[in-house]
Amino acid sequence: MNQDEKKRQVAEAALDEVRHLLDSKTPIGIGTGSTANRFIEVLAESKTQILGAVASSKVTEERLSNHGIELLDLNTTGTLPVYIDGADEADPQLNLIKGGGAALTREKIIAEASSQFVCIGDDSKRVDVLGTFPLPVEIIPMARSLVARALVELGGNPEYRQGIVTDNGNIILDVHDMLITNPQELEFAINQIPGVVTCGLFAKRPADILLLASQGNVLKFVRDA
Repeated sequence: MNQDEKKRQVAEAALDEVRHLLDSKTPIGIGTGSTANRFIEVLAESKTQILGAVASSKVTEERLSNHGIELLDLNTTGTLPVYIDGADEADPQLNLIKGGGAALTREKIIAEASSQFVCIGDDSKRVDVLGTFPLPVEIIPMARSLVARALVELGGNPEYRQGIVTDNGNIILDVHDMLITNPQELEFAINQIPGVVTCGLFAKRPADILLLASQGNVLKFVRDA
């Protein structure tokens, strides 16, 4: 089974997982990236009725519109029943690294605003300890050097992601060489650095359910209450 087939498989499993929550009055949140894109396709093909979707990026907004799914404003929807998105890494406690697609800030906002966060991916995303995937940090452009120095002090090796401007008009530093044994503590520490908008650690608000496509089946992990 190739990667595209796995993404399709887990997207179908995600729709089955949340279908009982959906009806014509239900708003949902949808993230950014290739696996989230497969979920949008599966949702549209299924003709499942929803009120519409809050998107985590302009790219996702365009894809939703192309599939005839109404775009919603989080300021008017209130709490969302469910948010579906992918991740770059997930640990056994369902803490995540996200932001490979540079949409981490809006993703974190929607996750925080959702009653249930369903994370989807393939089995390569599950790790014992976060940090092999470089940790994205969205920052105000004038603070790039200041934040980079602070990240070095925290034990990381930050690298400026060239040519990327986020939907919020900011830039990304990717932090290499960090084994993240205490995700909540590190998330708080990075977010306290002046100039940081947010980092790609989802530990304060981890996933509730993790669905991972493996060879021929989908593995389900549920966060301990």
